[in-house]
Amino acid sequence: MSSPAEQIVGLYQRHAEAWDRLRSGDGPFEKPWLDRFLALLEPGASILDIGCGGAEPMAGTLIRAGYCVTGADSSGPLLAMARKRFPDQEWVEADMRRLALGRRFDGLLAWDSFFHLRPEDQRAMFPIFREHVRPGGALLFTSGSQHGSALGELEGEPLYHGSLDRAEYRDLLGENGFGVVAYVEGDLTCGGHTIWLAQAAKDGPK
Repeated sequence: MSSPAEQIVGLYQRHAEAWDRLRSGDGPFEKPWLDRFLALLEPGASILDIGCGGAEPMAGTLIRAGYCVTGADSSGPLLAMARKRFPDQEWVEADMRRLALGRRFDGLLAWDSFFHLRPEDQRAMFPIFREHVRPGGALLFTSGSQHGSALGELEGEPLYHGSLDRAEYRDLLGENGFGVVAYVEGDLTCGGHTIWLAQAAKDGPK
């Protein structure tokens, strides 16, 4: 039997409608962090939403603010919702661990998605971030703060979360050309999320 970490893709395929109902209500409580992220970008900038789900509320907030969003997700049913809601944007079915779009974006978002990966897979994501961001581009993601794993629940099934420790996240960002703009552990104004906002070097990731 596969481990909870290996079941993540299937979980979001089976329970796409339930997850979308949980996430697609009124405007996101994450908006103050989205505003900080957008403050690093030009109006109308291109944004890659890694783990976009059904596009609401995060990608939808960005689109309605006039940004050009490309969403990537491994759940076909969730992407179908995103395409129906925002047919003028680009939605790509892809496992983020193998993401290779061959182009760069002004901003990268990995909110409540990247943290479903095992620690070793999270390490391998930082070069993927580097390859998809333009010089001076912004990166916003959520994580844990201590190395290990934890299980939540979605529709009665185990929902895997993995994490590195905060020092390793900071090191991986630096090694891949990002400087930390802001970091808050367990932000009580944002649902207790641990949040990283980083920016790529102006002369491009090294």
